[in-house]
Amino acid sequence: MNASMISPNQAARFKRLAWPFMSVVLRTSECLTRSSDQAEDLAQETMLKALRAIDSYQDDTDMRAWLLTIMRRTHIDCLRAVRNRPLQLSLDGTALDLPDNEDPPSGRLDEQWEEPEELMDRFDDETVIEAMRALPNDIRWTLLLVDIEQMAQADAAAVLGVPVGTIKSRAHRGRAMLRDQLCQFALQRGWLRKKEGAE
Repeated sequence: MNASMISPNQAARFKRLAWPFMSVVLRTSECLTRSSDQAEDLAQETMLKALRAIDSYQDDTDMRAWLLTIMRRTHIDCLRAVRNRPLQLSLDGTALDLPDNEDPPSGRLDEQWEEPEELMDRFDDETVIEAMRALPNDIRWTLLLVDIEQMAQADAAAVLGVPVGTIKSRAHRGRAMLRDQLCQFALQRGWLRKKEGAE
């Protein structure tokens, strides 16, 4: 279905129900992607797919969860498309990421956080987004849904297609990993001093 095949009723329903969540979709896409152009593309593709599928939306369900489910699937499709492209990579100066199943221990820098609220106030949104982007994809999605979008764990589990226990585990581990990322930034900026015996 292309834009010319959208009826006025479908367009009106989309505008009334889905469009108010555009900021949620864009904010989430910014945390998932590496550039503002990619974020805009992902948000636009998500909303376009939602418009085309607006008749399948059931009024008694959570629109935000519905849109984020579409975004998750769209993001996975984009990642698969990139993965299936022929590899053109120079290893000169390339930092290699650890696979998701070999994450470094998290929470190892927690003792550095003496005044966490004061320290968090010093980070701008872009720094927090950069720290989020460094997390493994499944962890990043969990924190986006549970902590940023304040979605109930059961709803986040439904969006991600995993058990609630997995969401709880990922959220706990992800928060520790995010603290470590932000602590590294704070140490680099001189906001914290590394304590004796800390890694």
